[in-house]
Amino acid sequence: MSGMIEGKVKRISGPIIRAEGLGGAGLFDVVEVGEKRIIGEIVRLEKAEAVIQVYEDDTGLQVGALAASTGRPLSAKLGPGLMGTIYDGIQRPLEFLFKQSGAFMDPGARGEPLDSSKLWKFVPDPDLAAKIAAGEKVEAKPGMVLGSVKETESITCKIMVPPNTKGGTITFLAGEGDLNCDAIAAKTSRGEDISLAQWWPVRIPRPGAERLSPDQPLVTGERVIDVFFPLSKGGTAAIPGGFGTGKTMTQHAIAKWCDADVIIYIGCGERGNEMTDVLTEFPELQDPRTGRSLMERTILIANTSNMPVAAREVSIYTGVTLAEFYRDMGYHVAIMADSTSRWAEALRELSGRMEEMPAEEGFPAYLPTRLAEFYERAGRVRTLSGFEGSVSIIGAVSPPGGDFSEPVTQHTKRFIRCFWALDRDLANARHYPAISWIDSYSEYATEVQPWWEKVNPQWATSRQQALDLLKREQRLAEIVRLIGPDALPDDQRLVLIVAEILKDGFLQQNSFDDVDMYCVPAKQVRLLELIMNFFDRAELCIKLGAPLTKITSLPIRERLARLKSSVKNDELGGLEDFEGEMRTSMEELERSYRSKEML
Repeated sequence: MSGMIEGKVKRISGPIIRAEGLGGAGLFDVVEVGEKRIIGEIVRLEKAEAVIQVYEDDTGLQVGALAASTGRPLSAKLGPGLMGTIYDGIQRPLEFLFKQSGAFMDPGARGEPLDSSKLWKFVPDPDLAAKIAAGEKVEAKPGMVLGSVKETESITCKIMVPPNTKGGTITFLAGEGDLNCDAIAAKTSRGEDISLAQWWPVRIPRPGAERLSPDQPLVTGERVIDVFFPLSKGGTAAIPGGFGTGKTMTQHAIAKWCDADVIIYIGCGERGNEMTDVLTEFPELQDPRTGRSLMERTILIANTSNMPVAAREVSIYTGVTLAEFYRDMGYHVAIMADSTSRWAEALRELSGRMEEMPAEEGFPAYLPTRLAEFYERAGRVRTLSGFEGSVSIIGAVSPPGGDFSEPVTQHTKRFIRCFWALDRDLANARHYPAISWIDSYSEYATEVQPWWEKVNPQWATSRQQALDLLKREQRLAEIVRLIGPDALPDDQRLVLIVAEILKDGFLQQNSFDDVDMYCVPAKQVRLLELIMNFFDRAELCIKLGAPLTKITSLPIRERLARLKSSVKNDELGGLEDFEGEMRTSMEELERSYRSKEML
């Protein structure tokens, strides 16, 4: 540990350690503690003493052990080789450590975040290479693309000048050839070597040139999300729900089908068996874009509930830093954080051990600040390189007992603009996704409306009609519980019937159905438009005097609820054929009762 600021352990309280002699170190500097060099981070400085939170099991650590500051903040290594890797919260490669130490990591275990033995074919930017060959002085601007590496079949990693570069002109650019992640890609006149990989502090957001409006939807293929409660690229969403309501399942479906280029899944404090399912299922999932493994554009961060609690706290910062790295290349990145409640519980435990004053339900007073810092790193930006990229954050929240009034859910609602509330009654009824159309909302609907109206001009109208219908159905359901449905007039019973078609034929999706597991935007709006068209025509027939039984006995009613599975995404002509049949049936019914009215 030579060259480091050294001190000695004075007090140990779980993952919180007090060390003396580190007064000259910096806040958030990485510290190595004890003989095993357990990794930690300075979270508070008090004169010559430092309060350290360690990210590993410190069982057996004794007072008087050596604690040495490395002089740099906790950072992630960013470069080719990230894709398809499974990390823990501090970017240690779990597959490598499993081979090294088995199922349980040894304290102080090390592994390279990026495999330095692997060679990548570096291809320099042709325009830049030509300028340098011609003897031009090219300024090393932050974000400048030096070249590229084909990381996977799905992702090309651009090698760029880091945002914190010292500047100067480029004096050397590597030629085309096989290089490892630590090889020098370029040199500057300020004496700076720019390698294929770079380090970046995880708690500091990477800069962009300009923040763009969130007017492009993140299409997920889930109808209840895309049409009713849309999320923008660069937007923030929360999925709160009690145990068993389908938070993880919904995130899996979004991860597989959404039109993001890169997926980062953060298993933050989840049960080990759930994370095991993710680790075994994701490599087997087929990317619908390429037909290859989804892992070719996915990074997994696993930090289960039985792993050290402090690493859980930092895992979401590691995940969002990796996301910003790919955003800067012009990719659209989606982060699945499962779950921010477990992350908040880690904050609460660490805060308690540091003897801080607790706020509501024992959470630290700075919980809202930390949540804001995380969600504010989402966004659609113009990058320093001139590309357009985005980071979308979808955070699962696990309120105890499904109580949405608890602090984590309430504070999360302050910083997100899309709220997908999961309903236990829907989950128990096997209605998936179990997203409540009454409690959920999206503030992105007006911003993405122009995009959707290019798909179908009726998007906003049909969406609002359907939401109004479902609210009417909820009010009527309370009356039905008291007096039964037969006491209602036909026009109100029609609301109940069409609401059921809407729930079964539009809102519910079957992940095991080859047709229904994903729905293209054009089909989504057309299905909703047909259901609302049926309601309008049926309402007119009832006003003309037609009994409800005449309408419900029409064959089109049953077929309407099955269109989601019977019409394929690439055969939307079937919806036009159905509309023609529905128009004929309903107009015939209208004519028969118009003629009776005239008589």
